[in-house]
Amino acid sequence: MSRDEPAAQEPGDRWSRHDWWGVVVEAPDVAQLATFYSELLGWAIHHMDEQDAALDPGEGVAYLSIQRSDAYVRPTWPAAPGQQQMMLHLDFEVTDLSGQTRRAIELGATLAEYQPQDNVCVLLDPAGHPFCLYTS
Repeated sequence: MSRDEPAAQEPGDRWSRHDWWGVVVEAPDVAQLATFYSELLGWAIHHMDEQDAALDPGEGVAYLSIQRSDAYVRPTWPAAPGQQQMMLHLDFEVTDLSGQTRRAIELGATLAEYQPQDNVCVLLDPAGHPFCLYTS
């Protein structure tokens, strides 16, 4: 497939498709982070062992994966010179920002001290990855 050709859409069962894509985040404790995101998003844990986990949103061909890293270093938010930098962050649109923020904290997230926008809430997951809840 060239860059100019769209990915072919296979009919039928989504599990038979071969155009899956996902985001993989590292953490020292796979089960802790997989359980956090499963409960936060309502996504099923499709696979989990000590080395990795895959979360299934239930439709489409995307996934969120957690990969064990014993050398993982928590990123700083906001970024600071000489500190571990965030490599990416996840964004999740919600309709009730304050309610979903409270829920995320109850599940183990931490509210980041620095909040850059009124319609966005920056939180840190149990491994320290920044993620955002936002309203449009």
